[in-house]
Amino acid sequence: MSNELSPAEDLLRGVPAIAEYIGETERKTYYQCEKGLIPVGKLGATWIASKTKLRRHYDQLTDGGQ
Repeated sequence: MSNELSPAEDLLRGVPAIAEYIGETERKTYYQCEKGLIPVGKLGATWIASKTKLRRHYDQLTDGGQ
């Protein structure tokens, strides 16, 4: 059995959900979305993100250049 999440399990919809997942305030998360500092996209007017891509992004930031 695969450890991969289904698209429905992997998707975060909206800044509140993204902020909760990454442990930031909604205001800071919105800023990061707008500035392209985190891997997100827009579906209409709604910010969306992949849990997998966010995890990979933070892993790369914290791997110490390994």
